[in-house]
Amino acid sequence: MNDTHGRPTGAAILPRLKPEPLPRVHPVPEYAVEGQRKIWYEELKHDFQVPWMGVVTMAYAHYPHFFAELWRGLRPLVQSRPFVEAFQSNRAFVEDAVGELRPPAILARLEREGYAPREIDNIRHMVEVFSHGNQPYVIVAALTRFLLEGNDMAGDGAAPVFDERHAPDVAVPFVLMEAHHGDEPTRAVYEDVKRVLGLPFVNTDYRAFARWPSYWAAAWGDLREAAGTPAHEALCASLHERCLAQAATLLPNPGALSSGALRAAAAKDAPLDEVIQMSRLFQWLLPGLIVNVAYLRAQLIAA
Repeated sequence: MNDTHGRPTGAAILPRLKPEPLPRVHPVPEYAVEGQRKIWYEELKHDFQVPWMGVVTMAYAHYPHFFAELWRGLRPLVQSRPFVEAFQSNRAFVEDAVGELRPPAILARLEREGYAPREIDNIRHMVEVFSHGNQPYVIVAALTRFLLEGNDMAGDGAAPVFDERHAPDVAVPFVLMEAHHGDEPTRAVYEDVKRVLGLPFVNTDYRAFARWPSYWAAAWGDLREAAGTPAHEALCASLHERCLAQAATLLPNPGALSSGALRAAAAKDAPLDEVIQMSRLFQWLLPGLIVNVAYLRAQLIAA
């Protein structure tokens, strides 16, 4: 059952909370993993049907006992039809609502810069990869924080498997423009992104879009004017609440995830509060990232 804003009701909702001060995070990059961590990374990318490990799950993997217990219980869930249907519903909700932020059209500007149709299609495809791929990550972040803060899922263990393809049928090179790759204007945009969005790092998505520096500078110039406005914050909050409601009551629990087991595993790796603060950071920032990518997508289809 939904409220008048399309948000699921009936769940105990944790507040959307940005940790202050921002905790240090320790993402373990894909190139640095081997053994069991490498197996986990490949399993996760396969099951999420994404070409990259999100910073959120690379940060989780810094804590091996915690990540082992989390992924043990998560994997049967993320392979299930209810999980896929939940994140597809979230995507549709955000993309339907993002028009309220009035994203301005960008195609004519790109064409004036000299972008050919094939280049614009590549940008569209990259946006599509993240429009899909961020969705499982945001539910996982909500569920992880929900469990770490002492709550248990209400769903039962029944979960039909989703054995089809849900990822977009696009092919685009997955190239990231790191800060040390970019020129001074690109680095200045990255610093502006962190300042405006209140982030301690530049998300993978933005580094991928910056492969086309003039596109990213123009797109960010529009997006920064919408970020943090009341309408933008309201949409982020709505997605936050949807994901927590899914974690609390709407999703099954085929892997028998429990708060007690996850908290005990985390405490083997670090002080429990350190892991909780890390989980709060990602559960706070991911709804904003999804809204921002939806905004960029709408720019590319606006008349």
